Amino acid sequence: MDMRFAISEYPDAAKISAELDALIQKPIYSISGAALKSYEKDYFDAKCVKSKAMIGQAQTVIPGGVQHNLAFNYPFPLVFAKAEGAYLHDLDGNRYFDFLQAGGPTVLGSNPPAVREKVIGLLNDCGPSTGLFHTFEYMLAEKIAQALPSVEMFRMLGSGTEGCMAAIRVARLATKKKNIIKMGGAYHGWSDQLAYGIRIPGSKWTQAHGVPHFIFKDTQEFFPNDLNDLESKLRLNQLRGGTAAVMVEPVGPESGTRPVDKDFNKGVQALCRKYGALMIFDEVVTAFRLGMAGAQGYFGVEPDLTVFGKVVAGGYPGAGGLGGKREYMQYLCAGLGGKSKKALIGGTLAATPLSCAAGYYTLCEIERTNAAQLAGQMGDRLTKGLQALIKKRGLPFVAFNQGSICHLETVGTMHFAINWMKPWTIPAVMKQTTIRKTEMEHMGAAYMAEGLVTLAGSRLYTSAAYTEAMIDEALDAFDRVFAQVQILS
Repeated sequence: MDMRFAISEYPDAAKISAELDALIQKPIYSISGAALKSYEKDYFDAKCVKSKAMIGQAQTVIPGGVQHNLAFNYPFPLVFAKAEGAYLHDLDGNRYFDFLQAGGPTVLGSNPPAVREKVIGLLNDCGPSTGLFHTFEYMLAEKIAQALPSVEMFRMLGSGTEGCMAAIRVARLATKKKNIIKMGGAYHGWSDQLAYGIRIPGSKWTQAHGVPHFIFKDTQEFFPNDLNDLESKLRLNQLRGGTAAVMVEPVGPESGTRPVDKDFNKGVQALCRKYGALMIFDEVVTAFRLGMAGAQGYFGVEPDLTVFGKVVAGGYPGAGGLGGKREYMQYLCAGLGGKSKKALIGGTLAATPLSCAAGYYTLCEIERTNAAQLAGQMGDRLTKGLQALIKKRGLPFVAFNQGSICHLETVGTMHFAINWMKPWTIPAVMKQTTIRKTEMEHMGAAYMAEGLVTLAGSRLYTSAAYTEAMIDEALDAFDRVFAQVQILS
């Protein structure tokens, strides 16, 4: 097992939480109205003409004009035509530093030739999909099992959402219990039962529009980083059908936006063993980005089931899967053997030769080049640079990172929580998060105009394609935005 990791120093979760607590108590600092208008006129309207025209046409046949939730929509989505290494290029020829990294899959950087050439060779030989077994299915599964000791078997699926759906079905079959407890604010895809308590801890069903409330009768949430709250839920569930599984994002909900203590995951593991629940690690973001052994290797825990996505197909389509101990994975048997009762899963385009080959060669290249650790070093440099700029400008912003997963919190939207014991506070929380989400979009637009593509204006992924000089150039661009920040009236 490769024990090199992207995290050089684990962040102090208590300190960061205190800083974020302070941030949401202060007035909102954001890009000034005059600066935003200038960016809209001088950059978006003047230099993104082709993008604006294309989106105008797209809106006639695509809801909102884009197909992907990660698209940045203010003042209008830009159309990107080229991705290479650490850079993106839009339809008008403008170049950007890519801190979105396709939402996280591209640890090596975008479109690495070492993987692309292998994929082209595969396409020449058999095409992207056959619906039948291909050697790369075995090669990828074996590679993952070698990297993570807790994964004795692996089943490739089409997305991280599908992996999470499969995980809870397996857990219920294996334990013969029904309840699923997740960490409040965590995102485990958009399936009905797991659309509970997303984004904001305590939000319950309020963010799950279109999902009937009765769907959540066997789903609960606990407050992030609070083992006492988790145990109280586990104890209560003993009286109502038991707990099939506890699901966590190992660095904290929404990919570490609300960080957890370093020993938190070991505490979760101990509670799962105590109450007979399976421990499900959602490593869609962290697996192979934090290191070949994933977050579980870094934290020294052994989950029963691990959900994969993003990097597992190297940025190519079909990035999802579930791995775990043999006794549980038998419930996902699609071929010979397996349990008499099998979890209902499928997917015509799951485990295609394309996705498995891309994933296999990506993991080989990450391991060969030590890409996860290199990307983490770039994340450290970016974060320290942002912290220095924040201090220089006297801003209340909070910057921290878990290796190559970097966070720049300017308004703290996701640090709010809903307390149902104080229902009169809920409208104010929802109002504040709406206002602050708008300001995240405004800051994100300013970043974009300065040549910086981010994830929702608050999360930034670094890759091994970055150099120190690139990071320093990007920091200069961030400083140009910070120089135009003011307190909103």
